[in-house]
Amino acid sequence: ASDGGGDYQPPRLVNHSDEEEGHFVDVLHTSLDNSVNVEEDDGLMNDDSSHNKHLPKALTNAPCAIASTSGPAFPPFKEQLQERAGWLIGLLFLQSCSSFIIQYNQIFLQNHMVIVQFLTMLVGAGGNAGNQASVRVIRSLAVGTLNRHTMDQFLRQEAKMALCLSALIGTTGFIRAALFRTPPGETIAITASVFAIVAISVAIGSTLPLGMKKVGIDPANSSTSIQVIMDILGVLITVCVSSVVLSLPVFQTDESGGG
Repeated sequence: ASDGGGDYQPPRLVNHSDEEEGHFVDVLHTSLDNSVNVEEDDGLMNDDSSHNKHLPKALTNAPCAIASTSGPAFPPFKEQLQERAGWLIGLLFLQSCSSFIIQYNQIFLQNHMVIVQFLTMLVGAGGNAGNQASVRVIRSLAVGTLNRHTMDQFLRQEAKMALCLSALIGTTGFIRAALFRTPPGETIAITASVFAIVAISVAIGSTLPLGMKKVGIDPANSSTSIQVIMDILGVLITVCVSSVVLSLPVFQTDESGGG
């Protein structure tokens, strides 16, 4: 119908299905009805800007949402396979470094088999804490809450979190070692190791995604990388800390007296 001019042709959404067009029209009618009710009740509809404030997000986002369906939702399968497989194969070779560390310190570990029995717990604690921190950073980057304005606040919070988590998990590791009647020297070595591992893993997990983004690497890869990094560092930290603790004269005297 027309109001004195030429025939009016209603606008149509092009390159989209009838179902999508019908959904958009339904959203439009619903939102207009709601906006009219708000205008009658509150008298807030004075200009276009105030009108837009009362439009639902479904309406304002509908053109973008419909437009996004015109292209592929995901990258091609071959491209994803090459990227993910290449990254995982590289991490597979990198993870072999932990076996080299164990082999290099084989004599020490044979003399302190209790450390070997707790090695899985120590390495796992580091991987879990680092992955947890990494996922939080990735999520914050995705939703936009982590940016250059909030970076300092976020890093300060993660620094405090690293200290608190390492203290809590270190205490838990001490209790577990004591419950298994671990010798005092190994108990202190395990507690100190888990404290250092968790603190370092949270620090790396919080900064690794940011560093990857800085150099143009997808930050999502940090969640898998932190696991491998902490596998290597976990073994290295455990061996180094245990060597220092168990080399103290008080523990050497206990061992010689027991022999």
